[in-house]
Amino acid sequence: MTKTLTTTALGLLAVLGLTGTAVADIKIGASIAATGPAAFLGDPEAKTLEMLVEELNAAGGINGEKVELVLYDDGGDPNKARTFATRLVEDDEVSAIIGGSTTGTTMSILSVAEDAEVPFISLAGAIDIIDPVKPYTFKTPHTDRMACQKIFEDIQKRGLTKVGMISGTDGFGASMQAQCKAVVADYGIEIVADETYDPKDADMTAQLTKIKNTEGVQALVNPGFGQGPSIVTRNYKQLALDLPFYQSHGVASDGFIALAGAEAAEGIRLPGTALLVADLLADGDAQKPAVSAYKTAFEAKTGAAVSTFGGYANDAFLIMADALRRAGSSEPAAIRDAIEATAGLAGTTGVYTFSATDHLGLDLTAFRMLEIKDGKWTLVE
Repeated sequence: MTKTLTTTALGLLAVLGLTGTAVADIKIGASIAATGPAAFLGDPEAKTLEMLVEELNAAGGINGEKVELVLYDDGGDPNKARTFATRLVEDDEVSAIIGGSTTGTTMSILSVAEDAEVPFISLAGAIDIIDPVKPYTFKTPHTDRMACQKIFEDIQKRGLTKVGMISGTDGFGASMQAQCKAVVADYGIEIVADETYDPKDADMTAQLTKIKNTEGVQALVNPGFGQGPSIVTRNYKQLALDLPFYQSHGVASDGFIALAGAEAAEGIRLPGTALLVADLLADGDAQKPAVSAYKTAFEAKTGAAVSTFGGYANDAFLIMADALRRAGSSEPAAIRDAIEATAGLAGTTGVYTFSATDHLGLDLTAFRMLEIKDGKWTLVE
């Protein structure tokens, strides 16, 4: 354990009042896609949870109790996620669950958690996770609807009114496509071309050519995550599409730039988190302490750069640990009530304030509009 890791991570936990003399165990479960097609999401999430539990216990735990993390790798498979969620509840007897790297696995875990009345904090993006509100389910990432709103807000500022959309047919892509269609008219914008691709497709030039040949199209929007958006980006460059190009928050990581290629990704904009531009945050930014602490700790521990997705897990753990401290109990119902009462908790993704009618706790100000310049993330605003 490095000195840098200890001072940053423990400092945050001490501020939350989570340290003390450890005497017992609180079990927190997790089902994460640490391997498989969604490993770019789940690997940093799993490493983050393991790191934070290690640091918390080294500092004395929560209200004098150590935390035991029961972590399963569902590989992004919804059926495995359901099996592991059931095991976490029935066999491991956890007090709460963090996980669901994808929307599909989240929905499987959610159904088990709600039936068992065990609090669950999801790490996936779809709005359906928390709308309508489910009593025991919360989440840390912005919703796909919010991503659409942030993108259209920026397109509107640029004076553009006609967009082409190319969306993945996976759960995330299909959900965001629907959400974008639901809110686009609010910004005086029209979708004049609407194409889709299978996440396993190796080439999207046919769909992009149709968009390129659509009369009046002024910008391109790509709801999707995984490798698909990187292929779309490379094809966009090959076709010399001279259109402002927007990706989703589902690819907000350095890995996307590496996969797409810095030259092809140049100028792309997307709604992202403060974590990607940690060094550019003003000293008075409410998120800067949380962002700096997590970035320093994670990079010192793993030797890898932070990602938005690991940040989602960081925030989920901070919310859970803070709720456990305030609840003074490891009973699921007490933890649930304490999570719902969370107010003004700054994480890497935003400042969370939950309520009985809001189990996301973020608004559009938590999103930063980012642009890729010279292979790096920069702030548009």
